[in-house]
Amino acid sequence: MKILVVGAGATGGCFGAMLARAGQDVTFLVRPARAAALRERGLRVVGREEEWRIDPVLVTADELAAAPVAYDLVLLSVKAAGLARAAEDLGPAVGPDTVIVPQLNGLAHLEALNERFGADRVLGAVTKMVTTLDQDTGDILRLAPLAQLLLGEQDGTVTPRVEAVRAVLAGAGIDARVPENAVTAMWHKWVFITTIGALTSLMRGTVGEINAVPGGTELATALLDEACAVAAAAGHPVPDAERQENLDVVTATGSPLVPSLYRDLASGAPTEVEHLFGDLVARARRLGVPTPLMDLATLNLRVHQARVEKTS
Repeated sequence: MKILVVGAGATGGCFGAMLARAGQDVTFLVRPARAAALRERGLRVVGREEEWRIDPVLVTADELAAAPVAYDLVLLSVKAAGLARAAEDLGPAVGPDTVIVPQLNGLAHLEALNERFGADRVLGAVTKMVTTLDQDTGDILRLAPLAQLLLGEQDGTVTPRVEAVRAVLAGAGIDARVPENAVTAMWHKWVFITTIGALTSLMRGTVGEINAVPGGTELATALLDEACAVAAAAGHPVPDAERQENLDVVTATGSPLVPSLYRDLASGAPTEVEHLFGDLVARARRLGVPTPLMDLATLNLRVHQARVEKTS
């Protein structure tokens, strides 16, 4: 299977490196600056008492446009702000049988990719991986063993191409699964990440710090309830057992957990506020679901985003 990984950051870089290390035909579509760094240093994955390196096959957007190649599988791993440009860049790589697996959170990207490439080429997917990019070296820091990818057709049908992709991923040591409904799985992850993102960004602390003070646990619970209500109104209710698992995480005492969105906020970096929160509260309004706490978190993040954009 000929695989194109769009982006060689913390998530796409690690998945792509795992596939390449397993012998798959993997090419990374990257920006010229990232390509230069990777050609000089290689793609390195470090952490968990391990370190490994590959010499990645790289292509830039200009090179791909000059010599189009149709790939069997595209792993699209970019931030929401880079989605439009990434979709334009990978156009020459998409043929009639190309399967695109987006590795973004939320739902808005699915609609954008469906419009650009057709829903028949785009799978629903949920990525779970704990990695970050070392800003000094460009190395991928793997913070936990989790490397999971849930994927499936958007309409919930089981097809041979999904199983073929799953088998390739599994062969590289990736925990690849086909859920009953991939779009529902995307909704459920969206519920969790907006809950923990809203909690930590509003309170400017770790999960443990927030739950250590009066009112912290009540706030976490109320945020989760709002997000679950939106998912249920959209036709993707979170099962009681999964809701309890999420609640246990966001109300854990002593937990040092913070999401990547909070780390971006604390460092003064842009966040995916519109993709994750703006879209959620807009859907809530259309569905008639009140979300006052999520609205407050969205406003908070929008103020931060406006400040970042003003100074950049």
